[in-house]
Amino acid sequence: MCGQWNTLELSITTATASLSNPLADAGLKSSNLAAAIQLEDQRLVTSIGGVDLVFGGGIVGGSVNLLSGEPGMGKSTLLLQLAAGVANHYPVIYVSGEESLHQVGLRANRLGLVQSTNLKLASSNSADAITSEILKKKTKLVIVDSIQTLTCSDIGSSAGSVTQITNSSAMITRAAKEANCAVIIVGHVTKEGNLAGPKLLEHIVDVVLSLEGDSSGGLRLLRVSKNRFGSVNETAIFEMKDQGLELVKNPSAVLLEERKNTDGSVVLAAIEGSRPILVEVQALVNPTGYGYPKRAVSGFDLSRLNLLIAMIERRTNLTLKDKDIFVNIVGGIKINEPAADLAVVMAIASAARGKKLRLNAVVFGEIGLSGEIRHVPFIDKRVAEGLSLGFEAAIGPKPPLSNGKSNQTPLGLQPVTEVRSVLNEFLIK
Repeated sequence: MCGQWNTLELSITTATASLSNPLADAGLKSSNLAAAIQLEDQRLVTSIGGVDLVFGGGIVGGSVNLLSGEPGMGKSTLLLQLAAGVANHYPVIYVSGEESLHQVGLRANRLGLVQSTNLKLASSNSADAITSEILKKKTKLVIVDSIQTLTCSDIGSSAGSVTQITNSSAMITRAAKEANCAVIIVGHVTKEGNLAGPKLLEHIVDVVLSLEGDSSGGLRLLRVSKNRFGSVNETAIFEMKDQGLELVKNPSAVLLEERKNTDGSVVLAAIEGSRPILVEVQALVNPTGYGYPKRAVSGFDLSRLNLLIAMIERRTNLTLKDKDIFVNIVGGIKINEPAADLAVVMAIASAARGKKLRLNAVVFGEIGLSGEIRHVPFIDKRVAEGLSLGFEAAIGPKPPLSNGKSNQTPLGLQPVTEVRSVLNEFLIK
């Protein structure tokens, strides 16, 4: 009441977005298992071989796919190429919430994309408008760039808030399932490299993709961390060119093209998805000028590096406590698999001793805290990739036991079991 104290009352109103469409009144629709299995598994082919492989053979109709990546990685470029490829066979709508139609058109012209009547462009920040367009069932693929720019009319908060992202993605997902229209959503990332917004966003979508690499140059890796319709072990590798992202058929040769065989340089036989790839691991070891030695790394986990340095000092005769150590994975590639341990350790030892690897070989293997070299998967593929690129051999762990018997050692593999003996045999002597 006016003119009186303590008469204000707090009233909390919770806003939630609602779909004002037939979905709300359709009721629960059920089907038996046999009928569900017989439904057509329609996949939209993108005409970009690496992308189709990552999706598991193409984009599944009615699926909701999330693509994230650092600024400048080429997400919008890749999606515009993808949209043009799908538009060769199906109607596609590319919705940009960050750029005008003119800006998107300039990119399409730069990429040399063939004009198609099946590809429509739109500039909108309205999740309601996008949902309404999906429910018209006139298109097979809708690309939304990006979810952080969308707003629901029923929500009062600004674009990019948790409430807006949650409700916008929920509306679009429900509409996509109802209309059997595939949707690709672009998501921003935080400065730590994690997907921005609520974790719910990753749970409700069917496929989670990330485009990684070095924005200043080098290669781009399209990884999949969640896929309800295919494997999560596939990776596509691209190179940014004037005509957009181009699939790299032989990434190992590209990454090693400018390599110099010096101390501190070791070639790692890594696995990206299900394919082998050779990358150069470089190490630099200098006496520290301060009381506390510095450790820096690019493309490798810093905590893992510190663990490996501690293992080297404990299990070998190398003294690194008064040394600055820098490790770099060449080409902007990020290596997460434990099989990189042996290559990193040998690169550090090579730089510390000032001696090159005695054998022209690729290296791989996981290392335990006791200095033992453990088995890693795809040994045959790693060895074969090294030999095909002109290396004489491969240094790695023995093949595992199978039914109590050791598997046959691949031709060209130099089997090793312990770090100290590896350094003595291939570096120190």
